[in-house]
Amino acid sequence: MKITMGVSKRHAHLTKEVYKELFGLDELEVRNSINQPGEFASTSTIDIKWFDKVIERVRIVGPLRDYNQIEISRRDAAFLGINPPVRKSGDVENSHPIVLRGPKKEILLNVGLVIAQRHVHMDDEIAGKYGFKDEEKVLIYKDGKELYDAHIKIKNPSYLELHLDDEESEKYNLKQNDEVEVVKCGK
Repeated sequence: MKITMGVSKRHAHLTKEVYKELFGLDELEVRNSINQPGEFASTSTIDIKWFDKVIERVRIVGPLRDYNQIEISRRDAAFLGINPPVRKSGDVENSHPIVLRGPKKEILLNVGLVIAQRHVHMDDEIAGKYGFKDEEKVLIYKDGKELYDAHIKIKNPSYLELHLDDEESEKYNLKQNDEVEVVKCGK
């Protein structure tokens, strides 16, 4: 099955409580919509810190969630001098701590910093049509060459697309909206 690719830059998903502590506001302001239905890049950014290292202007992606998750690349992790786990979205248990700085205050999250696992967004209809299951491992090909594996993420509604971070897109010479092929493992 051929699909397009979405390149994800470092970003944050925050709870309403943490957002209010950092900004003194209750709601995010939409800067622009993103492909996944109901999600958007907000006008708000935070700085993330670990000891004396700081990455500024990390975009907050909305809507506000029921967990805090900061997604960075391996390059970002090396800059900060840490080794966060590679995780699926929402799996922040025992992940790396990080300090967040907003305009109102600075707070320590005890968990939440991860490197996002490559994944393919799809809805139940597409999954059923092609025989994919949620969390299933698949292979990604470009121009007939196997690049890497990814996992299926079924959610309704969903925009069909592969997500990987900007560092990986550079490594594999891929860019936003490039077409790749998703193949079931063992086929």
